[in-house]
Amino acid sequence: MHGNGTSVIDGAAIDPGAWDFVAPPVIRFGAGRIAELGEVAALLGRHVWLVGGRRSLVDGPHRSAIEASLGCAGLATELVAVSTGEPTVADVARALASLPAGGRDGVVVIAVGGGSAIDLAKAVAALATNLPAGLSAEAYDPLVVDRLEGVGRGIPIEVAPLPLLAVPTTAGTGAEATRNAVISCPRRRFKKSLRSPLMVPRAVVIDPDLTAGCDRATVAAAGLDCITQLIESFICRVRRPLPRALVLEALPRAVRALPRVLVDPSDGAARSAMSHAALLSGMALTNSGLGMAHGVAAALGVECNTPHGLACGLLLPVALAVNASVAAADYARLERAIDPAAAATDTAAAAAFVARIEGLCALAGLPRRLSEVGLDRERIGWLADNSGGASLRGNPLELDQGALVDILTRIW
Repeated sequence: MHGNGTSVIDGAAIDPGAWDFVAPPVIRFGAGRIAELGEVAALLGRHVWLVGGRRSLVDGPHRSAIEASLGCAGLATELVAVSTGEPTVADVARALASLPAGGRDGVVVIAVGGGSAIDLAKAVAALATNLPAGLSAEAYDPLVVDRLEGVGRGIPIEVAPLPLLAVPTTAGTGAEATRNAVISCPRRRFKKSLRSPLMVPRAVVIDPDLTAGCDRATVAAAGLDCITQLIESFICRVRRPLPRALVLEALPRAVRALPRVLVDPSDGAARSAMSHAALLSGMALTNSGLGMAHGVAAALGVECNTPHGLACGLLLPVALAVNASVAAADYARLERAIDPAAAATDTAAAAAFVARIEGLCALAGLPRRLSEVGLDRERIGWLADNSGGASLRGNPLELDQGALVDILTRIW
């Protein structure tokens, strides 16, 4: 740290300026920690509202352990919402309309599942205290929209949400550590965030054993989502030393662990490394920014119903190529964190990093072209027009609509 308050990363002075850092106050990480769920939940409330996925909770192999832990802590438990995919406005509205009657005092929301289940739970926890109770799903629908970014009236979350405890069962989205919930609306054709610093989960229990049942496609998509988040939060315009330090710690683990999990899902050490990296990716992105891959991924999800992680895996290689002219020093720093014996020159180390990530994307076996996920060529202009928002604004290279059309056409 220099006397003027600046720090040095890769020999370049970066003035941190004024910044905030938000993260879950309580994190319990490690194999077998699901047994402590009841103990942690009891710190937050007396009555549990469960939100989970069909496979991760309702029909999942860990439901009995979850219920046993909550029961041992003397907590009354109700299943209030089941996630069936990336949450929509209609899903949130239906969940709010079906919440138990009565007061909210002492209620803690527990999310068990991947990013979709956690995002649904975040929305329920936040809107249960910021919207009136007892309305119909039809009445809640426009009220939900009015609280999303970029649509409706932009009404903020002002009342503290119900305390949320997140239990991720995939290793990728980092939703257990972020301040937003991504909500789509097929009818209105958007995918936007409900966002507030108040929405960061109050506690997280991360047990890598819970990811053991994920199929290969889920592991690949979630893992590349994690890696995309780490890279984009490192190279984005919002350059903060603390999130960058998290990336330098997490990314080498992730790029070594993901190939191992793809080959051998029973590799507990590799699954643990991916769960760890996913958590840190959530912390990094929520305290910095993202870039082109995430900016386009949201619009691609609207147009083609492409799952978010799959879209990120498709877009990451082209995003790396696009930003290479301005991010070579960052790429080289990341390559040296992964391989201390990497080339001394930034140009060579950066090229090795891009090749490394391209190889990892190829190994994952996800689609490599937009046509493979069902995008019609004539919709490229629409995709570029609707790929704005905070993520694209964070991209290190400024991209206008024409440039984005050219880029997307190359990978169609």
